[in-house]
Amino acid sequence: MTAIRTGLGWDNHRIAEGRPLILGGIHVPCEFGLDGHSDADILLHALTDALLGALALGDIGMHFPDTDPQWKGASSDRFLAHAAALARERGWTISNVDTTVILQRPKLKEFREPIRANVARLLEMELDQVSVKFKTAEKVGPVGEGKSAEAQAIATLIR
Repeated sequence: MTAIRTGLGWDNHRIAEGRPLILGGIHVPCEFGLDGHSDADILLHALTDALLGALALGDIGMHFPDTDPQWKGASSDRFLAHAAALARERGWTISNVDTTVILQRPKLKEFREPIRANVARLLEMELDQVSVKFKTAEKVGPVGEGKSAEAQAIATLIR
């Protein structure tokens, strides 16, 4: 019998001048980035939480607390690799992931394929197992007003 687990992840960060914008481990040229203890990669943070949730192992803050100076400026690639390793150690295979970044600007469509390829590489998956979508907030709320950005992710694991 095949076992299936699904996890949901969500993250948001304030927009910050003078910081790089990193999404899915890819640098997006922009006049602002996202504020955070690490590199503030909302897509990888949400995806890490989705994997940890599917494994019932808490959330990213439990594994990488923002009070720990060793994670200051850390690449979120490390967080996602950790969650993926925990899945493999427990006998799970990541079947697919689906992510959405909600950001008013800049337009991100030219970064979809590099982000998908990087996430697939980090998770040791095929490209067709990784979905990356981009949305605006239609100028509604903090995201729509250009004050913050959000990401959502879902991960399906099989054993």
